[in-house]
Amino acid sequence: MPILAAFMVPHPPLIIPDVGRGGEAQIIETSMAYEKVADLIAMMHPETIIITSPHATMYADYFHISPGGATTGSMAQFGAGQVRFIEEYDKKLVDEIEKLAVKMDFPAGTMGEIDRDLDHGTMVPLWFIRNKYKEGKIIRVGLSGLPLTDHYKLGQIIREAVDNTGRNVVVVASGDLSHKLQTYGPYGYAPEGPVYDQKIMDVCSRGAFGEMLEFDEDFCEKAAECGHRSFVIMAGTLDGVKVVVNKLSHQDITGVGYGICTFFPAEADPKRKFLDIYLNKCEEALEMTRKNADPYVKLAYKSLESYILRREVIAVPDDVPEEMLTKRAGAFVSIHEHGKLRGCIGTIGPTTENVASEIINNAISASTRDPRFDPIKPDELKWLDINVDILEEPENIASLRELDVKRYGVIVTSGRKRGLLLPDLDGVDTVEQQVEIAMQKGGIGEDEAIELQRFEVVRHY
Repeated sequence: MPILAAFMVPHPPLIIPDVGRGGEAQIIETSMAYEKVADLIAMMHPETIIITSPHATMYADYFHISPGGATTGSMAQFGAGQVRFIEEYDKKLVDEIEKLAVKMDFPAGTMGEIDRDLDHGTMVPLWFIRNKYKEGKIIRVGLSGLPLTDHYKLGQIIREAVDNTGRNVVVVASGDLSHKLQTYGPYGYAPEGPVYDQKIMDVCSRGAFGEMLEFDEDFCEKAAECGHRSFVIMAGTLDGVKVVVNKLSHQDITGVGYGICTFFPAEADPKRKFLDIYLNKCEEALEMTRKNADPYVKLAYKSLESYILRREVIAVPDDVPEEMLTKRAGAFVSIHEHGKLRGCIGTIGPTTENVASEIINNAISASTRDPRFDPIKPDELKWLDINVDILEEPENIASLRELDVKRYGVIVTSGRKRGLLLPDLDGVDTVEQQVEIAMQKGGIGEDEAIELQRFEVVRHY
């Protein structure tokens, strides 16, 4: 198998002595494990070292792979400009990855480079590797804001490209664990931090890559990790293969988690096709969810499905509940795909003759006209999770004390500008956050005078 091995490694700049100036001694266990990784790579003599880095060019909806023939970098931003790198890219393998991505209509390639210099997420692993092994070209792969499933799929594409070119390759997944492990750390403490570290190290030490796909993204954000997507890409390169795992180290001395594991591929194992397994499970769960959905959600799905497949706007069905025909109200349709928001549009107040018509129109808008997203494609329909919020009449309030992020949505108005945020949203934990996001959505500056309204919703699943 051309992928010789994969490695999960951190990237603290202070681990390099010229940067740490003695501070590296506090993470000596991590340094010693890193030396073992470098020794292993030198023994395997790979032609190409693929490094996935959270600090390379990153887009919300696209995976960037560094283009060109060569690149340079230094640790100057960390006060060690004498630590320098000159690296050659494996252009042939990059071209093959990009060709496969285009063929599969997958959002990855070499467009849109922001900074051609190497980032520290790439240079820290290279510092250890180049002290032991001077040969081999590199490939630098950035992460994205796309779902974890897409990160795994990118790993599969990389694996196919490696197979096609016959390259002998090692994959280095660069990423720190939680940045919120200690109150004295530079990023403070969050209870999710230690839980994330324990969970990801358990998953990796067992080679249970499928469980990586099940991490809740809101939980990962609260834990302030930066490596999870990097590890998922690595997992995708080893899809369908048994691995021999060795956990070398895990430290949290600085308030940031540093974990190192090695993964050596063995024989093929169809039980380890984790993305297929995960997607099958998701598809079954979504089918059951749609089957058990209430009439509001069923109508939204029926409306957007008809429009996406046939560009037809359905009439109000005869079998909807009477309340949907007699009540007028604003309605929001929210669409998620693989745990990520895929579209959300609604109306603050009624704009049609009844709630049913409101849902039909807003389901179409949420799936095809949300300016933050491309229109939903037919092959995405089976992955959609939809909910519908029916808004009650807004009421004026005088202060933030009258808000509750779980119970009330908020409308912020400044002159002719107005922004709205629904209640009980993932990642919105305080009323201050709620109002700030609503202001941003309405284009309202923080120094502008505002008026507040709150409203309740009836959420349908």
